[in-house]
Amino acid sequence: MRGGRDLIEATRPFVPESRFRSWWYLLSTSALLLGCISLAWQPIFWPLRALFGLLAGLLCVREFILYHDYLHGALLRGSKLARAFLYPYAMFIMTPPNVWRETHNYHHAHTAQLVGSHIGSFATMTTQQWAEATPRQRLYYRVVRHPLTVLFAYFTVFMFGMGLMSFLRAPRKRWDSLVALVLNWGMTAFILWKFGLATFAFGYFLPAFVACASGAYLFYAQHNFADLRIQRREKWCYDVAALQSSSYMETGPLMGWFTGNIGYHHVHHLNPTIPFYRLPEAMAGLSELQNPGKTRLCLREIADNFRLKLWDCQEGRMVGYPRAG
Repeated sequence: MRGGRDLIEATRPFVPESRFRSWWYLLSTSALLLGCISLAWQPIFWPLRALFGLLAGLLCVREFILYHDYLHGALLRGSKLARAFLYPYAMFIMTPPNVWRETHNYHHAHTAQLVGSHIGSFATMTTQQWAEATPRQRLYYRVVRHPLTVLFAYFTVFMFGMGLMSFLRAPRKRWDSLVALVLNWGMTAFILWKFGLATFAFGYFLPAFVACASGAYLFYAQHNFADLRIQRREKWCYDVAALQSSSYMETGPLMGWFTGNIGYHHVHHLNPTIPFYRLPEAMAGLSELQNPGKTRLCLREIADNFRLKLWDCQEGRMVGYPRAG
């Protein structure tokens, strides 16, 4: 079984993209997204507006994967035209390029390291750290990892975390976080004033809310699952972290399409320059990638994942909060 540099080298044949396929996926996804949003804006039967708003939210998730791959250099590398498509979308979904690139690249380089795990990811405490934490630290940790924080990620993770707090920490460096906030607040005010509450709810808020909640949970579950393994910092190894600290999320074909194959997260972490549409091919082609920790996008496993809160160094697994804690 290959490991380290040899395994990463083995993934390189899957890196080259088809520019035709990449452009097709970008243009078709963008067209479907705009179409669903346009239909959600129409004064039609409200359940239909809600359906189109929901579909638009799921399409936002797929569009985000395209943006995510573009920043990794996996999709349409160097294309200014692709940038013109994707950067405005990033501002709408409150993942401005400066802060996203910085925190996400850090996350890739430090996956499952307990020190600094909060940067670009959901923080992870050990049972010992929990025992030594102050009441205020415990409360903060509980809030960050609470299911409602993930559900309302539009406000908590994106508007507050990626937007407001990001800008306040480094105003000059992360100016685009402020732009994203002002853009969203401005659009909210304009749509409510010009088109009314229903159009705002179905055509703007619902797609953004669904996209943010879905994206936040996907990110949570990709690094918080029953088979997760966390290495000691002094023994940390990039390829081991990719394969043992990133999940393979089993989805059906439809959700696999909407989520842009991000369920193949262990493959993506091993080599983030593989285009999303070649991740299944890479997993199928390399035996070392075929036995990852798994999770599924179903209510039972979502509930199970949310019960896993702390890393137990003695047992070598994720556990819940202590009953007395």
